[in-house]
Amino acid sequence: MSGLIPQHFIDDLIARVDIVEVMGNRIQLKKAGKEFKSVCPFHDDSNPSLTISPVKGFYHCFSCGAHGTAVGFLMNYEHLSFVEAIESLASNLGIEIPYEKNQQPIKKNNNLFDLLERIQAHYQLELKNDEPAIEYLKNRGITGKIAKRFNVGYAPSGWRNIMDSFGKSSTEIEKLTTLGLVIPKDNNNHYDRFRERIMFPIRDNRGRFIGFGGRILNQDQPKYLNSPETPLFHKGRELYGLYECQQALRKIERLVVVEGYMDVISLAQHGIDYAVASMGTATTDDHFNRLFRLTDYIYFCFDGDQAGLDAAWRALNNALKHIREGRQIKFVFLPENDDPDTFIKKNSAAIFEKELDNGKDLSDFLIDKLTKDIDIKSIDGRARLAEQAKPLISVIPEGIFKELIIDKLSQSVGLSSKKLTSLITEHKNKSLKIAAEQKQRIFNQKIIKNKKEKTSITKKAITLILNYPSIGREAKLNLIEKNNEPGTEILRKLIQTIQKKPDINTAGLIEFWRNDSEGKFLGQLASKELPKNDEFNAQAEMNDCLIQLNKSYIKTRITSLIDKQRNEDLSSDERKELNELINSRKS
Repeated sequence: MSGLIPQHFIDDLIARVDIVEVMGNRIQLKKAGKEFKSVCPFHDDSNPSLTISPVKGFYHCFSCGAHGTAVGFLMNYEHLSFVEAIESLASNLGIEIPYEKNQQPIKKNNNLFDLLERIQAHYQLELKNDEPAIEYLKNRGITGKIAKRFNVGYAPSGWRNIMDSFGKSSTEIEKLTTLGLVIPKDNNNHYDRFRERIMFPIRDNRGRFIGFGGRILNQDQPKYLNSPETPLFHKGRELYGLYECQQALRKIERLVVVEGYMDVISLAQHGIDYAVASMGTATTDDHFNRLFRLTDYIYFCFDGDQAGLDAAWRALNNALKHIREGRQIKFVFLPENDDPDTFIKKNSAAIFEKELDNGKDLSDFLIDKLTKDIDIKSIDGRARLAEQAKPLISVIPEGIFKELIIDKLSQSVGLSSKKLTSLITEHKNKSLKIAAEQKQRIFNQKIIKNKKEKTSITKKAITLILNYPSIGREAKLNLIEKNNEPGTEILRKLIQTIQKKPDINTAGLIEFWRNDSEGKFLGQLASKELPKNDEFNAQAEMNDCLIQLNKSYIKTRITSLIDKQRNEDLSSDERKELNELINSRKS
């Protein structure tokens, strides 16, 4: 389960980790009794539906169903592998990992990372040997130094360059296909995805190559081509140039988000080392989470045309839920027919930074966009403006920023801040009511289904032991040692694990079975709420479950032996067993 990291170390680490601290450093938490609540970062959540239990070391979203431990949170939130998450937690606690045999663990997808690194070097070498490609970059004002810093390469013309160099076996071809570097044809052959393109390698936050973007040299379409979604590359999570930015700057004061690879490289060449690109996709929640972990100041600078304006508006819509006190988002609109690449070449870094400073605040851009083509002097126009603003303002988290936007908007609408707030709250409550009604319908359907299905005693026992691991210490394992009903095998394993490791908590149990088929099943049961009153006795409930399972086994076994006796003679051992089972029921 753990590669070359000892299991005992993982158990101890999970027991020591404070899940509240881990999650609180990344998302906003609010105390709620003995637990904590938060807006869930894994779906579009406007109402805190994520619950974090410090005792269990476990989180669960009652809306989207996301759940897990501190390890699972890091894996999902920061897109780390299991080993990387363990290493991150150990590093934060200042603990050295005792790798077995003093070796580094074998990490998932290492062979794919290695292959991408070799192909990146291949593209870089191809650039050195191709005069037209070098001339193209020179004409774009890109020096050899900056091209080397960003590992710029070249994919020459031809349909099988990568295939012939790296696809010499079926295993290698499978890897190339997985990485999207070759595309299968109908005749069981393959051809290169990237041909006659300047290649921009994309790195993850650890500097590993995970994909490519290619810019065509001629007038063919598409002008830019990205790697497809792969096990390593997810366009909605990555930002081109972010790794290079972090390498160049010890402290990142601000980040500017642009549209293209050339924008990032051209800005870096002129000393603007804090530019990143969203690679042709709208800025996602994952992007915002990564950006705001590095700085509180984000600037969007897109092309000065209608497409750029549309991109900015999409970015604003996605940004609203991430606004907090202390964070600032600005939108910079360059002259028409200019993009960051062309603008900085015509001007200078100082002038470009002045454009950033003079950028439009998110609130101003929002109101300008809403009031465009609306006659706010008329009652109908102001009503229309208020109606369009309600769904946008309602997703902004409560706080000073939201109040200031409402104040500013109320002046345009001609309503008091109090009245406008009331309208927005009414809209939000209506949306929440609709969502709640939908959830209630689903819940009612589950209730009806559960009534039709017999409640599983085994499932109840597993739920109890996951919520109260300590009850496993005194659990009478002998009561279920012969039971083979569905779920009893994992119940036995859970009890055995607790009796071997009496201090293990909920998170430790779940992580112990992370890679087993039962892992997902356990996570679901651990998130179930159990009574929290003083009259509820988990140990007594557990004992009762084991007794019932034992009775169920005895009944089933007696029936099985009697049925067999009708058709054939029982062995002496079976007759003895039947008598003992019948007598046990009388006692």
